[in-house]
Amino acid sequence: MTDDRRTPASYHEGELTAQSRAGFRAHAQRLLPIVGDALPRGVGAFLAAQRVLFVGAADPEGRVWATALYGEPGFLRARDPATLDIASLPAAVDPLAGTLSAHARVGTLVIDFPHRRRLRVNGRSSPTEHGLALAVDQAYGNCPQYIQSRTPRQGRHGATTGRLVSSGEGLDEGQRRVVRAADTFLVASVSASGDADVSHRGGDPGFVHVASPTRLSWPDYAGNTMLMTLGNLTVNPGAGLLFVDWTSGTSMHLTGTATIDWDPAVAARVPGAQRIVVFDISRTVVIEHAEAPSWSAPEYSRFNPPATRSGS
Repeated sequence: MTDDRRTPASYHEGELTAQSRAGFRAHAQRLLPIVGDALPRGVGAFLAAQRVLFVGAADPEGRVWATALYGEPGFLRARDPATLDIASLPAAVDPLAGTLSAHARVGTLVIDFPHRRRLRVNGRSSPTEHGLALAVDQAYGNCPQYIQSRTPRQGRHGATTGRLVSSGEGLDEGQRRVVRAADTFLVASVSASGDADVSHRGGDPGFVHVASPTRLSWPDYAGNTMLMTLGNLTVNPGAGLLFVDWTSGTSMHLTGTATIDWDPAVAARVPGAQRIVVFDISRTVVIEHAEAPSWSAPEYSRFNPPATRSGS
């Protein structure tokens, strides 16, 4: 296997392939300067105000998962431009608990939901006395598109705990309803060389289509044209999805494989879609989190296309 790990100023083979196929190669190249190898200047106050960090990585068996780490404001700290301190760990029942108990390559995403700001920080995590230290390989901001504004409420924080509700190989009817009602999910992916990433996907409720208990699909809307998630999926179809119940804190983790349908006729059936991503589930894990905050009702993004499908 070739080593496709990049410097901060290059794309790997999968990203270049996806960009070329989408016709974005030149535009994506112009965006490369926003991708740095250190935390941006002045980011400390932004990090200190957050209560959730999304994480993507592969488990020891190579399955890709996405999860969330919670804490009081201040649990994220920029120790220096090259290091992000994270005063939180996943619950023992979390599918990434084993991965994060040792050195790991991870993708992380900080989202300020009330103000629709986000920061991706990818690198190598190591366990510490109070959580994790992330050595930064990449850091860059993303646009506010498709983020639903919601505000965390007080009174739901505590020790890192979690109760396994269920696990299986597909979605039951209640879980399918959760997916159909979702306006947000996280998708984790890993490059051919093992570098991890986690990305936000948002839309009006119904934008994620449930084809069967083991198959989902969603539209790939217009974005920043770098196609980092699709680039990873081009060379490594392993992916992990995270759906969060914003009221109860329950999280639904799915792992499986994702394929990109580039057929414009298929995308044309879904408003706003440039492509369709199809996800086949191999494993599901549902966890109740006592420490997760409860969030307000969402204010939907003005960028969300209508969640309807022609011919469905």
